[in-house]
Amino acid sequence: MNGARSVKLLGLIVGVVLLNIIVLSPGLLGVEIGGVSVLETSFGVTLVVISLLVVLYGSYNLLFKSSVVPPVKEIKTHEDYIAALTQYKNVKVLKKDITLALDQVTRMEKKKNTLMVVLGQRFEQSELSFKKFGAVSYEVEKLFYLNIRGILNKLSVFDASEFSLFASQQRPAQFSDKLVQKKTALYNEYLAYVTGYLGANEEILLKLDQLLLEISLLDSTNYKDVEDMPCMKEIDELIKQTKFYKQ
Repeated sequence: MNGARSVKLLGLIVGVVLLNIIVLSPGLLGVEIGGVSVLETSFGVTLVVISLLVVLYGSYNLLFKSSVVPPVKEIKTHEDYIAALTQYKNVKVLKKDITLALDQVTRMEKKKNTLMVVLGQRFEQSELSFKKFGAVSYEVEKLFYLNIRGILNKLSVFDASEFSLFASQQRPAQFSDKLVQKKTALYNEYLAYVTGYLGANEEILLKLDQLLLEISLLDSTNYKDVEDMPCMKEIDELIKQTKFYKQ
């Protein structure tokens, strides 16, 4: 369980305990289990039972349900991508790459939001320039997450422990050197794909930075001026190449 879930679970437990203390402490609300009033006793017992159920249900959601990662083909949201990447974070040979991928996902969300804010300040939503930038932003984000999906697809082929096994110096003694070399070469090839996807995404993030700079320096809101921006041309070309290779 990660730190955020630990804090949430602790907060839930503390909240339930404090509620029970306030309600059931003599001299506060006057509710007493086993007291003279049957109504008070019933209310107190009901509160305890409900509190227990709330803690159990909350613990289940935080400890088990929230940790379920959907298959790669079903990943859709920003949170899904974070969860899917995080499951590989403790694999030693993947740690640096996964840390970078998570950082890239976070930066992508920030840059996308910043771009939309800047566009909203610079253009009216009805303007062709705003729509052009918005369409490009959408396509670039889609390309970025296609690369993240590519990373996850490559990593999902193997059990995470296998990456560590063949990256370590302690190789299985029962395997021949030739077999170990072949399997190690195969894992290195998969890791090279991961590095390639990360490099492509870093380039996308750089282009978004350049685009933000060019927008801030844009003298007019003319649609033709937007199309002639150097970074817009580069991004358009990147998107076209990607569509070509996917066909």
